[in-house]
Amino acid sequence: MPTILPPLTRIADALGVPEQRLRTLVLEHTGPTPDATLAALTVEEAARRLGVGRTTMYALIASGEVGSVLIGRLRRVPAEALADYLASRCRAAAPTTAHAA
Repeated sequence: MPTILPPLTRIADALGVPEQRLRTLVLEHTGPTPDATLAALTVEEAARRLGVGRTTMYALIASGEVGSVLIGRLRRVPAEALADYLASRCRAAAPTTAHAA
């Protein structure tokens, strides 16, 4: 009966690297998972959620398209502000989409 190796062991063997080294590399390059329960996000977290750059996120905040609040000296974007922004963009895009069809 053949021995079934764990996936990481098979990948390490295929790459010709020690399994522990591969495991270390994976852990080093795996960032912390964002907390979906946060009520207020940093500008960088909000940008990541929208899939835009930090500069674009700051521009959206400055223009008032995305709401934000100051907590002490920290700028935070309420999670619902992102949902509101996306909903408004979807509403604005809906008539254009209807004309294209």
